[in-house]
Amino acid sequence: MRIPRIYQTASSPWSIGEMIELEADAANHVGRVLRMNTGQQLELFNGDGSNYAATIIESSKRSVTVQVEHIEANASESAVHIHLAQGISRGDRMDFVLQKSVELGVAEITPLFTERCGVKLSGERLLKKQQQWQKIVIAACEQSGRSKVPTVHTPVSFNQWLTQLPEGLRLTLDPYAEKPLRDLAEYPEKLTLFIGPEGGLSDHEVTSASEHGFLPVRLGPRILRTETAALTALSIIQYQFGDLA
Repeated sequence: MRIPRIYQTASSPWSIGEMIELEADAANHVGRVLRMNTGQQLELFNGDGSNYAATIIESSKRSVTVQVEHIEANASESAVHIHLAQGISRGDRMDFVLQKSVELGVAEITPLFTERCGVKLSGERLLKKQQQWQKIVIAACEQSGRSKVPTVHTPVSFNQWLTQLPEGLRLTLDPYAEKPLRDLAEYPEKLTLFIGPEGGLSDHEVTSASEHGFLPVRLGPRILRTETAALTALSIIQYQFGDLA
């Protein structure tokens, strides 16, 4: 039987023997959904890169306390630090991309408002959406076995994002680009992948990306939907330079 993995925030690493009272959402999942009882085992992680094997000491529908029994470094992170800049898409497409990109090893995600994204969010609605996306990322880490949690940065406009670009290789997908993604010869330690929304990128955005050092690459002879393009590109990058075999 697979041992459940549970995320719990922490200000510092835990130690063996430490007693931890799970946060409300985690306790509800363990006590109500999984119906786990005293003496059963689970695995905690808090984003520091370690797995914490723990045993339930007290359990009810509202409260769960566990004790750390063993600590082990988690080696599931990719050697390539991938920052996904994703044009915000409608409906559940964005949720899908975030979930699957975490499974494929991205380290950071910046949702972007582009000219053709078609999604309007601001103020409290924007904050709630960012929090929802971060929860999706955490759940994907629980499922996929990761112990470092990718950050979902505050969504920004494309033009604002260009003023705060991270270092490293910069790629954007273009079905008409001369260079295919598979022909990249450079081995990147840090890589930013910029993906447009459903409507694609405007001519201005393509030009601006190029002026800021983004190399346009193509995936193949077919034009892919935004969610398909992001996950296909991530898979190829991890296969060529990361940890997919």
